[in-house]
Amino acid sequence: MKLKLSTLTILLFFLSACFPLAAQKAPQPFDIDTPSLRVFLPAPELATGRAIVACPGGGYGGLAVNHEGYDWAPYFNKQGIALIVLKYRMPHGDRTLPISDAEAAMKMVRDSAGVWNLNPYDIGIMGSSAGGHLASTIATHTRPELRPDFQILFYPVITMDKSYTHMGSHDNLLGKDASGELETAFSNEKQVTKETPRAFIAYSDDDKTVPPANGVNYYLSLHKNHVPAVLHIYASGGHGWGIRENFIYKNEMLNDLSAWLRSFKAPRKDAIRVACVGNSITYGARIKNRSHDSYPSVLGRLLGDRYWVKNFGVSARTMLNKGDRPYMKEQAYQQALAFNPNIVIIKLGTNDSKSFNWVHKADFMKDTQAMIDAFKALPSQPKIYLCYPSKAYQTGESINDDIISKEIIPMIKKTARKNGLPVIDLHSAMDGMPELFPDHIHPNEEGAKVMARAVYDAITD
Repeated sequence: MKLKLSTLTILLFFLSACFPLAAQKAPQPFDIDTPSLRVFLPAPELATGRAIVACPGGGYGGLAVNHEGYDWAPYFNKQGIALIVLKYRMPHGDRTLPISDAEAAMKMVRDSAGVWNLNPYDIGIMGSSAGGHLASTIATHTRPELRPDFQILFYPVITMDKSYTHMGSHDNLLGKDASGELETAFSNEKQVTKETPRAFIAYSDDDKTVPPANGVNYYLSLHKNHVPAVLHIYASGGHGWGIRENFIYKNEMLNDLSAWLRSFKAPRKDAIRVACVGNSITYGARIKNRSHDSYPSVLGRLLGDRYWVKNFGVSARTMLNKGDRPYMKEQAYQQALAFNPNIVIIKLGTNDSKSFNWVHKADFMKDTQAMIDAFKALPSQPKIYLCYPSKAYQTGESINDDIISKEIIPMIKKTARKNGLPVIDLHSAMDGMPELFPDHIHPNEEGAKVMARAVYDAITD
């Protein structure tokens, strides 16, 4: 986003100076030019810290900036939510233009959080029609530090599949002769992962411009990936209603949206960020409701809202970079780094004990050191805890507790001592509890509680 540094500096200084003086009325909206952001801040006494970047629609050929943008400000501001309306550039043959504008908007809002009294962990994106495609593209494609925390999509174009996309949006963004590969890449129902943010999706059943199947398939993909989402399809209204008074279901839609916005709470902006790095045991494999009962989830409840615990576990991964499935080559590792944690819990080594992995044991300490160094280099300067792998109730060619206890644990101990890092002894904590390991490797819900308590005691000691 093109903005002279001097102008931005003056603007931010002005806002910072004005906040203490504006106790009884909302700040006036202001523009940041080229492309354009119009910022609507709530009255300071109402501000919740939540903000939404709005992407109006227009088929990637224009912008319905009023009823799909500016006119939403009173609704959100009354709830203490800031609205930032983006006037993004049209592609005109270069699809990177609107995408880069939306990414720049997300970055600017997060970077300005301290000045605008926002919570950088509660920044959502909203899009209508083609703006919904742009919003869902940012939600599914962009790197973690720019990804919104939630998405609100009104009658969004989701797919680029010619059988049910909006062809004007398709042609303007990708070109009439777009390849099948390109269409797939920007069919956002096919790009959902478990990291995609939660979503509110709304259509009219009689929308002839953007078939509701766009949102239905997106919802199904979100649901498949265990991403919280709601889908509302109103009986009538056609396309492009935004917040217009003539939309017959306007009040119902606003009530649905308000209820959804109240249904989830963001981490505190001063929360201590805890990254749980590990394998399937961290992930919560074999636990029916892993989002609630994995050890990182239990740990989060034990620590309370002063902390923000995230699970970066990936099943079957190794610390060894020459192992069959190295953790450091996974997206989750990059996401853990992007999280910029204050505390890191590293629990790897179980899968390294497999015979075909442990042939590379000479690299174990070197690879562990590489991970430590990567986290040490983060701006947050996190406190790093190394964990001894939990007890494995088996030996053999697969996971081998003899190798874990006699070889891997001493290497972790030596690496921890070298770096002055604390150790969490999950091996001893889980010893003598075979009943908590139904498959002899993965702890059940009760076992996850034991792990969480051991980590909790270490963090809070």
